[in-house]
Amino acid sequence: MSDTTSPAAKLDTNVAHPARRYNYWLGGKDNFAADRLSGDQVAAVFPTVKRAAQENRRFLRRAVGFLAGEAGIRQFLDVGTGLPTADNTHEVAQRIAPESRVVYVDNDPLVMAHARALLTSSPEGKSAYIERDLRDPQSILDAPELHATLDLGRPVGLTLVAILHFVRDFEDPYGAVGRLVAALPSGSFVVLSHGTYDGLPAETVAKLEEANAATGGLSRPRSRDEFARFFTGLDLVDPGVLPIGDWRPEPGSTPPDPIDICMYGAVARIP
Repeated sequence: MSDTTSPAAKLDTNVAHPARRYNYWLGGKDNFAADRLSGDQVAAVFPTVKRAAQENRRFLRRAVGFLAGEAGIRQFLDVGTGLPTADNTHEVAQRIAPESRVVYVDNDPLVMAHARALLTSSPEGKSAYIERDLRDPQSILDAPELHATLDLGRPVGLTLVAILHFVRDFEDPYGAVGRLVAALPSGSFVVLSHGTYDGLPAETVAKLEEANAATGGLSRPRSRDEFARFFTGLDLVDPGVLPIGDWRPEPGSTPPDPIDICMYGAVARIP
């Protein structure tokens, strides 16, 4: 009898998945033909998409570095983990504070299998892995692994990096973020990045939408105002909502042209 509970049994390799497509753009090998086809369709219209993926990882590193350093956060909830690569959340945080504790959440069983195998915490800290979907935030908040790892009575850094543009309007992305934020105490922080069509020529947008439709409408890019709405009621950290390359760039670095990246990012404190 086959094991229908194993990660392999639950994988649908015939449908592109955001985490595996992202892995492909980053030069990884944990992807399938459908992911590569979808990735190539986007890259044919938006040739800098691979650089955008790289810049998003750099934004994550800077934002988590800010939380673990200047903000003093020692607990992290990383929703939409993606396949392991360099500078994962716990690695960035634990370089600054080895006692940091991280819970990773993703809805792809391949991601979770790799995370459990490769994302090893420091001896002083702890990491846990939950296979859940952002579209069902309560299932994340109810997970025993979450409460065994994080104390929700103390500040938490919630990261939703390059994931919300895969939650379409009818799936209530603002409600999902609101439910997670409401469960965290004052002094917690939220880190978001999000794809956008802002600044792109209409012809390019039309071609990207055509490629998107070919994969069942995998993504829903949003405008700056739509992105900023996720931070309603929160206190934005300077410098506010910006293209990700412009959010606290490394000293001496030259931020990329926003039109080559097409992603906004920001960090906010829960009052």
